[in-house]
Parts: sequence; C-alpha cells; structure tokens
Amino acid sequence: MIRSHGSSQLAAAVGIVLSFGLVACGQRAATPPPLAATAPSPDFGKANVDGTRIQNADAEPGSWLSHGRTYSEQRFSPLDQVTTANVSTLGLAWFADLDTNRGQEATPIVVDGVLYTTTAWSKVKAYDAKTGKALWAFDPQVPGQFGVNACCDVVNRGVAVWKGKVFVGTIDGRLIALDSATGSKLWDVVTVDQTKPYTITGAPRVVKGKVLIGNGGAELGVRGYLTAYDPDTGAQVWRFYTVPGDPSKGPDNAPSDAAFAKVAGKTWFGEWWKMGGGGTVWDS
Repeated sequence: MIRSHGSSQLAAAVGIVLSFGLVACGQRAATPPPLAATAPSPDFGKANVDGTRIQNADAEPGSWLSHGRTYSEQRFSPLDQVTTANVSTLGLAWFADLDTNRGQEATPIVVDGVLYTTTAWSKVKAYDAKTGKALWAFDPQVPGQFGVNACCDVVNRGVAVWKGKVFVGTIDGRLIALDSATGSKLWDVVTVDQTKPYTITGAPRVVKGKVLIGNGGAELGVRGYLTAYDPDTGAQVWRFYTVPGDPSKGPDNAPSDAAFAKVAGKTWFGEWWKMGGGGTVWDS
C-alpha cells in the first residue's frame, strides 16, 4: 500500500515548527523577524548523549534525547510553560521547507542546541534549534527500486544520537553513522539480505553502548530480527531472531537459539519458514 501524498503536503511544506507554531487553513504564516543573536553553547552540535544522560532526561526538559524522550518512551514532556491560559498567544518561531511532499513521520531529536530529523528516503537534516538555520543535510542515496518494498511509503521515523554520532536506518536496509557536527558519513553497514523485501523505517535506539536496529517486511515474507552494532566501528555484536528459521538448516548460532530450543520453537508447526515467519522489529 502506498499512501496518498496530497494529504502530507502541508506537513512537508511547513516542516519543523517550534514554539507550537500554528498554521491556519493550510496557509504559511508570514516569515517572523530574525531572533536575537546569542552566543552558542560550548556544547553546540557535540551531541554528547549517553545512557546516563538519557536516564536523567528530566533534568533537561528542553531536550529530546532519544526517540521517545526517555528509555520508557512515554513521549511525555515535563515542560509546563505552555498552559491553557496562554496557548492562544503562541505563534510560529521558524519553519523549514523539506525537499519532498511525501509523508513525514520522524520524531526530531533535540540536543545541545541542535535539532536532528529525517525525511522521506531516509535523508537526515540538522538545524539550529533556536533559529532554524540549516546546519547540514545527508542523503544516503537509496536506490529507487527499494521503495517498492515499503508497505507504507518511503518514510523514516528518525535518528538516534550518541556520543557525537547520529545513526539512521535506511529503506534499503543499511545502518549509517554520521558525525553530529558535520553530517559526514563515518560508517555504513548493510543489516539485511537485500535480495529479500526487507526495509528499515524505524529509528535506531542506543542502549548500553550498542546501536539497535530492526527491520520491516513481515507482510512480504521475511524473517524478523534485532541486531546490535558497535557505535564506533559498525561491527555486528549480536543478532536475535524473533521467529525460528528452517529446522533443516540447524541453529542460527545466535543468542535466540536458546529461547527457540527451550520454549518458542515448540509453538511453531507446519512449514512456516517457507513464508518467512514474520516477527519483524520494525520500530527500531
């Protein structure tokens, strides 16, 4: 299924709006006057995020450090400046035109003064969170033929940021690490069998120093799994399959083998492996 693009044009044109910017009747508000210049934070663009900082996210409510803000992914912001009494006075702070009118599903990450987001075709953009100034953009150059594997358009749900790096998954099944300050590519690994209809639209997560990424494509007959990678090198650390494979091929030599042998494998019957098995971890 391919989503209609017309309904997404307003979201793509408005792009990113801060201070709960409001656009009435689909019309763009007038460009606001430039914000007063202030000296950037010494940490600007460094993206010094680690597990401790995410666990203590409430100490910096103006940041959005991880996909769901915290590891609990409640998406709740403790900010209380906006109330029912003053919400009517809010207006547009800035906007950015994105380079597509396709669907936008990313959760922006805001850290150390920079907003990181993704657009269609797994492209990554960074903006000054205060002024909206574009800082850098990265295009992973996903070959167009991979778009047919995406059930619900070539969307992307965002990035993960960790110790000066920005991580993004791509429609063609890659995991890419970028320099948070420049957008330069640091490493690029293929996480799936690209001859099969796998996709990645979910945002990576970083937990205990490992970058976690899943995939989509269960409805097209693939076998799901979650993989952990070293954030510095891109080397695979482990892979956990969510459904058992072809019994005639034996174990996967993966951490999931024990779970299948002890419990899960007994619940499967028939020739499920001929249909892939499903179980894709598409939101990571």
